[in-house]
Amino acid sequence: MLRTNIARKLPWAFLALGMLVSACAQKPEVTHSGIDQNRLTLALMEVEAKHERGARVWCVPFARDLSGIEIYGNANLWWDKAKGLYPRGNAPAPGSVLAFRSTSKNPMGHVAVVSQILSDRMIQVDHANWEKNRVTMKMVAVDVSKSNDWTAVRLESAPGSLGSTYPTHGFIYPAANQSKIASRM
Repeated sequence: MLRTNIARKLPWAFLALGMLVSACAQKPEVTHSGIDQNRLTLALMEVEAKHERGARVWCVPFARDLSGIEIYGNANLWWDKAKGLYPRGNAPAPGSVLAFRSTSKNPMGHVAVVSQILSDRMIQVDHANWEKNRVTMKMVAVDVSKSNDWTAVRLESAPGSLGSTYPTHGFIYPAANQSKIASRM
């Protein structure tokens, strides 16, 4: 009797194993924007789970989930914590994290993930808690720095309307993006 049950289950076990191996062998789908769709889905699912629990959605966990950059602590600490762990620079790249400096209006800083490059001085970012407890997708950020080095940006506060100027450190790149970054600099 035991052999019969095992024999019946073996084809299903091999099918399941085959599907698992096949799924692991496939590259994650990446859109034209360069954001890994699997990461985006998981990051948004985590936000939904937090909302269901009544928990606050913050920029740091969302940026970490979306970019894969494993840095912990307030956003204003990310730039220094990235040193020696992740490449940093002043050229935007899809999947990189734009690290905002602390200000009196924003004392813990902020982090946002680049979702698309629109021009040399204009990008789109995805981030959480820019609007309290919400995720904002494809928000335009414009480089308004005097040196064209992304050390000051204005964000689209409403469609077609740019808000205040915010100082930034620059971009933190996921390790997998190093070759893409080098070609842009």
